[in-house]
Formats: sequence, structure tokens, C-alpha cells
Amino acid sequence: MYRQMSIEPIDYLMIGHITRDKTPDGPRIGGTATFSSLMAHAVGLRVGIVTSSGADLSLGPLSGIPIVNLPSEHSTTFENIITPEGRLQTIFHVANTIDLNLIPELWLTAPIVHLGPVAQEVEPTLVRHLSNSLIGTTPQGWLRTWDEKGRVVPTEWPEAAFVLSNVGAAVISVEDLGYDEARIEEMATACRVLAVTEQSNGVRLFWSGDVRRFRPPSVIELDTTGAGDIFAAAFFFRLYTTRDPWEAARFATQLAAISVTRSGLQGIPTQEEIQDCMVEVL
Repeated sequence: MYRQMSIEPIDYLMIGHITRDKTPDGPRIGGTATFSSLMAHAVGLRVGIVTSSGADLSLGPLSGIPIVNLPSEHSTTFENIITPEGRLQTIFHVANTIDLNLIPELWLTAPIVHLGPVAQEVEPTLVRHLSNSLIGTTPQGWLRTWDEKGRVVPTEWPEAAFVLSNVGAAVISVEDLGYDEARIEEMATACRVLAVTEQSNGVRLFWSGDVRRFRPPSVIELDTTGAGDIFAAAFFFRLYTTRDPWEAARFATQLAAISVTRSGLQGIPTQEEIQDCMVEVL
């Protein structure tokens, strides 16, 4: 294990694999851990990442963010191909599992903890050991598996009720749930606050027996990569600071819409864009 930079108190703990994504323009850094961490950093939070990756991945875009990394032979590596029928996703390598022993003790009480698995790498039992103010999760990585050729397919999530009943909020996409409304209802029943993102249609937010839809502004989409992760980090941040799920959904929807107008990591909203999306909450 190595640690990039010294371990100091943080506001936002990100747990999950930083990924190596194959693209037509060559490999680039990706994953929930990358996009959500940069979003949390952009809103002014002190961010720390706990991950596992290999020497095949440059962490340069995350410079300035402390990283605890368990070295792996290979980084978790994905390829995503968009087709008229949806996304075809292939996984080539999977880095090491992340468990409690990898997390610095000082970080266990971070005000916001984000469990962001992408390939079954985060131990679900971590929710028992995080005595923070808000645990948020993007459980997509617990909802997927892959065959012998690496083709990613949906799978059951046996720990769903356990995890969702022990977190403060969850963000998931309809695509990750196979557009299964029965599963969405089950998750909404188990979770205190559930945000279900629906690409350009915005998000449905389930809270306290109510559901509301938040639609994004009309924009020209250039690259939707990372938009859901940007939404999640913005949502968890605003939920923590306002304690208002409706406002958190509105805020995060606006920033996610901004992100798709630019390519890759350039989609991280600027300070000016973040301030423009803020409203006073009474």
C-alpha cells in the first residue's frame, strides 16, 4: 500500500476504484472515484480517495487530492461502446478489493462518505464502520457482473436491503437497474433518500413517501461520461449542507447538465457555474 501525500482530516471520503477507460482516443482516467472526487473538490471540500490501481494508470488529473492506494497488477479497465440499443460495456481487468483495513482511521469520521463501487470492489460491510454524518452510495458496481469474455451484464444485489437501510442516500441510474420499476420501488422503500437518474430526462427523487421529478435545462450534449458521478457528488454535498433532498436534487441536476456540454474531465463544473446553481435555502 502506498499513500500519496500526508494523511490529514478530510470532508469527503471517496471509496472505489479509479479506472482506466479505453476510448477511441486512447486510454484515460475515469470511474466514479475520479469524477465524484473532482466534483467534491470543485465545491470546496477536502477530498480523500481510497482505491486500488496499477502502474498502468496515471493519477495526474487527481493531483492535489490525497490518495490511499492498494497497488494492483492492473487497474480496473473498462471499454464502453454506445449503440442504438444502449451501452455495451466490457471489463478487461479488476484491481484489488477495498476493505476497512485500507482506510486511514482519521478518515473514518469524514462528514461525507461516498461508497462508489464500479466492479464489486467495495466491501458492503463497510457501512457498519462509518460513523460519519452522511453515507452516500452509487451502487452500480454491486449491480453488475461479467462473463468469461468480460462482457458486463446486470446481476442481483443480495446485500441491497442491508446497505440501503444503513446509508443516508443513494444515487442509481435506470440503466443500471435495467429500467425495472419493481426494483426501483424496492430500493426506494429500503433507502431514506433515493435518486434515480434518467439521462436527459433528469432525475426522480424518492423521499419520505413522496416522489418528485427534476428535469435538466435544455443543453447540447457532447459527452455524458461521468455525468451521473458528478450528479452524485453534488447531490451528497448539497444534501449534507442543506438537509433538503429536494434542493440537493435540483442543484445536482443543474450541474450534471452543465457537465455533458464538455468532454471528459473538462465537464467538471467551474466555480462560477457552481455559484450560479446555488440558491438560498431557508
